[in-house]
Amino acid sequence: MQHPAVPELAHTLARPVHWLATAAALAAVVAGSAFLQPDPATAAQTGPKTHSRAAAGAPAPAAAPDAAAVDFPLDCGTVKPVVEKKATGDLDGDERPETVAVVHCRAGSGTPPDGVYVVTRPEAGEPRVVATLVDPKDRLTVTDFAVGDGAVTATLLGYSSLAVPRCCPDREDAAKWRWKDGAFARTTPAEARSV
Repeated sequence: MQHPAVPELAHTLARPVHWLATAAALAAVVAGSAFLQPDPATAAQTGPKTHSRAAAGAPAPAAAPDAAAVDFPLDCGTVKPVVEKKATGDLDGDERPETVAVVHCRAGSGTPPDGVYVVTRPEAGEPRVVATLVDPKDRLTVTDFAVGDGAVTATLLGYSSLAVPRCCPDREDAAKWRWKDGAFARTTPAEARSV
């Protein structure tokens, strides 16, 4: 048997007293840090001044309509519809944001079909649905949903036949809608592909 050239180091033989000393030191550091807090930040921004709309005399931007305040054209029987996803953006170029909501009926199990609705708020009045992009009657589920650059994009999952179980969609379709000539037009092909 060969002996090491250096004697065994003390830290390689951890004894309970070493662990207790380490724990006590760590507790002291944590307790001390609770009392020693930095002063609140007092830095000021420097550089060119920017003007807010209010300072420039322009009206503040309108708030996006609340999807929870809308009655969706969805028959759910005795249960209320669920707003699964929502996003906002100016879709028609009027500098007032619209809300796009993915809505379905609450279901105890299974995958209920989604509806995609555009909600707007007139200058005077309550928010209301102005367009249906996906009708729940089409039996589609919406994923990868977004609003940006004046368009609504989504991935639509569906079924090739009634024989396909509702748990397992076998078709996938990318969809994009834009406001054009007074209506929302789907700008991507309606061709679905199998998944």
